Amino acid sequence: MFDTKFAVVLREDLEVWQKLNVTAFLSSGIIGQKPELIGEAYRDAAGHVYNALSVQPIIVLSADGATLSKIHARALERALPASVYIEEMFSTGHDAANRAVFATFRPDDAKIVGIAMHADKKTVDRITKGARLHA
Repeated sequence: MFDTKFAVVLREDLEVWQKLNVTAFLSSGIIGQKPELIGEAYRDAAGHVYNALSVQPIIVLSADGATLSKIHARALERALPASVYIEEMFSTGHDAANRAVFATFRPDDAKIVGIAMHADKKTVDRITKGARLHA
């Protein structure tokens, strides 16, 4: 149905609250860069209007830290814009602090806990090779 894929890959050892938090942050980064992924507002039978949602499913995958590092490297090799969340961002309290701590790491030493991307299906499948559907 879709020629593209919207995928989030999470490090498998995260706490449940961390998985939910990272998924929300990473998804917002993709949506911020691709507003065409947002559909129309929802309206219930009583006429209440609700926010629009993503027009396509978001696939949530999991991987160990080594596989997540490989996925990150593949995304960089293909120059695919991605949303990335590192472990140290859990200890910050706001966006500016997140960016500040993120800027202190290079791709080879970042402790990535999640990455999200949206591109054509084949590209996303190649990049996320080794990840599996989140249980």
